[in-house]
Amino acid sequence: MSRRIVIFAAGSRGDIQPCVALGQALRARGDEVRLVASTRYEQLTLGAGLELAPLTADPTEIMTSDAGQELLAGGRNPVTFLSGFRRIIRPLAERLLAESLDACKGADLVLGPTIGMMPGHIGQHLGVPWALIHFQPSEPTRAFAHPFVPKGVRLGGWGNRASYTAVDQVAWQIARPFINPWRRDALGLAPLPLRLPRPDVPVLACFSPEVVARPADWPANVHLTGYWFLDEPAWEPPAELAAFLAAGPPPVYAGFGSMVPKDAALTDLTVRTALRLAGVRGVVQGDPATSDDQILAVRDVPHSWLFPRMAAVVHHGGAGTTAAGLRAGVPTVVCPFFGDQPYWGERVAALGAGPAPLPFGALTVPRLARKIRQAVGTPRTVARAAALGVRIRAENGVARAVELLS
Repeated sequence: MSRRIVIFAAGSRGDIQPCVALGQALRARGDEVRLVASTRYEQLTLGAGLELAPLTADPTEIMTSDAGQELLAGGRNPVTFLSGFRRIIRPLAERLLAESLDACKGADLVLGPTIGMMPGHIGQHLGVPWALIHFQPSEPTRAFAHPFVPKGVRLGGWGNRASYTAVDQVAWQIARPFINPWRRDALGLAPLPLRLPRPDVPVLACFSPEVVARPADWPANVHLTGYWFLDEPAWEPPAELAAFLAAGPPPVYAGFGSMVPKDAALTDLTVRTALRLAGVRGVVQGDPATSDDQILAVRDVPHSWLFPRMAAVVHHGGAGTTAAGLRAGVPTVVCPFFGDQPYWGERVAALGAGPAPLPFGALTVPRLARKIRQAVGTPRTVARAAALGVRIRAENGVARAVELLS
């Protein structure tokens, strides 16, 4: 029987694409799927045959704002990150909550990320099932600390588990002042307590067990599905890109996605100079008019098409971009800004698929050039990245998620 499924996909492209991939597969089996996402991603959503319930907040505009720049500079400190997130969301909260509720009219199932616990509030209001999506490990475990906790902090098994509770509770205290009034006034629900309990609902962890092994103490309601990849097989490269790739050895891609640093021009110069110093050709994000014989600037190219044609990839370490690089089977250099990005950089290094991450705040021409040379010039790294790519390509995370939601 056909269901109307609503998927919250608030965030940047790396958050949107996995949800579009899942929605596309659910639609193929007969469900109606509505994606709740920024209007920036209308073409991506509608092109996949999904309905869009638009959110008026634009993630790119947010990241270029003063509050967004503070967030980028916040690093891995969870309190700093979540406090910065609150500053961004507070003036938008009333409008976004209203848009979210309106988007879920007629839903039979609501899916979405943990932050704000939006699927839970609306699922309870509508009296329909709901489930959570985890883009990074967010379920308590003794095996390792929360991805927001710096790597050097040694907490032990008990402390590792406690770190998840701590991050969850900080996030809830930040959201509670505007979530509880909304529950009372718009949803007709009782406010939630000071300490938010962990819900016993299905959790879809959409990352690969090859990258994060399933901890033995995760409960049965947490399902490690594998990545949800969105392929765009009909995409054709512009003539300039096809010609550049054919004109020499595989280049190195460098781009930081939705991370827009305060001095973007200086960052662009640093990246291009580092590519030259490393002795490699490059493909970078930017204005194609700034291209030359050794470095091609491109606007928007699907990672699923581009990354397998690269010698290595340099990026910010977002969950979606990291997944695309690992799937391509090429070495990865992660230059993390904040949040879970340092964690993914550490996982890449631990798997031998790239060098240790280079924090964006420490980015210089010599350091980045050295990381690029390590990535492309270390046979062991190249081989491990290739082998990991083979294993990830053998998975079908979308099919597993659809099976669990059937």
